[in-house]
Amino acid sequence: MPYDDSVPPAAQHRVRRLLTAAALASVCLTAGCGGAGDGGGSGPAQPRAGSSGAASSPSASGSASPSKSGPAADESSPAPAKSANGTRSGPLTGRTVVIDPGHNPRNHEHTREIGRQVDIGTTHKECDTTGTSTNSGYAEARFTLDVSHRLRALLQAQGAKVILTYDDDRPFGPCVDERARIGNNAKADAVVSVHADGSAAGNRGFHVILPARVRGGAADTSKIVDPSRDLGTRIAGLFVRATGSAPSNYVGGHTGLDTRSDLGGLNLSTVPKVFIECGNMRDPKDAALLTSAGWRQKAAQGIADGISSYLNG
Repeated sequence: MPYDDSVPPAAQHRVRRLLTAAALASVCLTAGCGGAGDGGGSGPAQPRAGSSGAASSPSASGSASPSKSGPAADESSPAPAKSANGTRSGPLTGRTVVIDPGHNPRNHEHTREIGRQVDIGTTHKECDTTGTSTNSGYAEARFTLDVSHRLRALLQAQGAKVILTYDDDRPFGPCVDERARIGNNAKADAVVSVHADGSAAGNRGFHVILPARVRGGAADTSKIVDPSRDLGTRIAGLFVRATGSAPSNYVGGHTGLDTRSDLGGLNLSTVPKVFIECGNMRDPKDAALLTSAGWRQKAAQGIADGISSYLNG
């Protein structure tokens, strides 16, 4: 799929500094340097073709909590504190995060409905697509829902109000314009659309897709370009730290960041928003990661850490 890798040099420099810091944190974990950084995971993963995002940089130390691996980590998350009236409290109390699980597992049963054109401001595109899958048939839409559920639990444990654009509760969609409206109507502090890529074998790694500066029709990203870059850059750096995965070797010039103007979910957003392509589902090594429950927990942790870093400044 065509992409625009015009990430500004300053942003590339910030990401490289962040990724270097994340790598050093991993080295210190194994060599006993005495820091608080946690290491990433290892192993292959499978991605899907589609979208990505990028933003500005987090602090070198980060706020990532230790990543967990193995099936036992799948359901576990820190228990949030509760206030006197019984509501959850934590560092993200009062913040709203919208998680957008890419595609829908049943989109393939509704090709006519998802094929209809919707207005994305600058042009028209399909309502939604089916997404990709691994060679063994593990659907991207199942992957995105699984990671989104894990991410929701991690953010709720920190006190955030978390909204999913859908939760396997509808036969198809939502369309890309509706996905954007959900975040806008919630006045979300941050929105992350979760995906996996479907590129050629040998293309590996993750990338975060940032909104380009776009204006046309209902689309005007001028107010969200900078905060979205900040959000995306923090997610990119802390995703490396949590998962051990490298930035994409085929999109974004090895920065882990890609800027695009053709995605309705970004063009129509009025709140900070990015996409993350967690890996390439069509590469056997990436696919091995994406199909691992333990790795998916690490992926959710990395995204949660990036969101937390962004919201906590």
